[in-house]
Amino acid sequence: MKFLRILIFSFIYSIVMGQNPVDKVFVGSIKTVKLFPQNNQQSIPIINLNSSEQLELHFDDLGNYPKNYFYTYELCNADWTKAEWSGFDYIKGFQQNRLSQYRVSSIAKTQYIHYQAMLPERNAVPIRSGNYLLKVYQDGDISKLVFIKSFYVVDQKISVSAQLQQPFDYQLSTTHQKIQLAVNTGQLNMMNPQQIKTVILQNGGWNHSLNTLAPSFIRGNILEYNAEQDCIFPGSKEFRWIDLQSFRFESDRVERVNRTNIPMEVLVKTDLVRTQMRYLWYRDLNGFNEIRTTESINPWWQSDYATVVFRFAPDKGIPFANKRVFLMGELTGNQVGDTSLMEFDSSEKVYTKKLLLKQGYYSYQYTTGEEVNGSVKLDQIFTEGNYWETENNYFIFVYFRALGGRHDELIGYKLLNTLPINGRL
Repeated sequence: MKFLRILIFSFIYSIVMGQNPVDKVFVGSIKTVKLFPQNNQQSIPIINLNSSEQLELHFDDLGNYPKNYFYTYELCNADWTKAEWSGFDYIKGFQQNRLSQYRVSSIAKTQYIHYQAMLPERNAVPIRSGNYLLKVYQDGDISKLVFIKSFYVVDQKISVSAQLQQPFDYQLSTTHQKIQLAVNTGQLNMMNPQQIKTVILQNGGWNHSLNTLAPSFIRGNILEYNAEQDCIFPGSKEFRWIDLQSFRFESDRVERVNRTNIPMEVLVKTDLVRTQMRYLWYRDLNGFNEIRTTESINPWWQSDYATVVFRFAPDKGIPFANKRVFLMGELTGNQVGDTSLMEFDSSEKVYTKKLLLKQGYYSYQYTTGEEVNGSVKLDQIFTEGNYWETENNYFIFVYFRALGGRHDELIGYKLLNTLPINGRL
């Protein structure tokens, strides 16, 4: 009987190699869009249902005069399709709200208007758990979308236990990381395991994620995801970094700064392929950015912008055959597209990418992309390499669809960090 259960609920998963399915910026003048838990820029935006927790929203609009921006929420399912609810069923308060807090930039040579808000506000509170879209638009017209950001509201009804292991497969044991996962559904009125959906994001991005997990074992109310091929991720390597907290003091990753232009131009030292380099651990931001500065009091409206030039040198200056190179991290929105695609400079024999970035501390990686069945499959084995020892964050989400339910409720959440497991301080 146990063997039959294993066959019926055998592990089926897919690694989504691509972009965040929902986060988008539609207006070129909008820069540095950030949504994160209060005072924590190194986390995904998530709050508990019916709690006092809030998210910080920040973004800049390049220019010298303010505009009328509004926002609303949209409830989604686990796959980010729109839930079958009216806004009145999941928002307590107004459906449309104005962003009234803004500041004109000061000190900075690049002019911009900085907008910020603490969400949810009292007059617009999500009252159901699940995936949400924050939609910001202009002049109260939803057709004038400016950007979309995703966030999560969790109603912790179940317990989630997870720990890191080395894969059993000797071919993956030194390059990949395996998560042993168990979900206790005892508090639910669950009739079928297919009512549960589990999603795991590595470092909060969708470039490496598992989103069609199925339990390999069922023991009473416990769903276990621990078969040999369950929950396996490439380890990658610690993120590269660039310190742009000051444009006067050039950090050791900056080659030179051209201050004659507005915005000024920062040339980052050329990055090399790291696949053959020995693994080295150091503290990183796991792909996140922190907006901060050493030259002013408030980094949100007193920081400047610069055009930052990234360069990546392939081995022997030879471009990758039939592959594209992308610059990945929060600095490009973890998007596979024009925002992250690098161009090969045949004269310099390097891939280059220019980004307009605000002062702060940035982490990033390079990855190659290849067309597979109409989608882009990303792989870091040619640019960064994969190592079991790498410190990573894993964000684990558990969804439940009640019989006759109209959307996927987010009923479980856990953050797993590999740092203490690997024995480092």
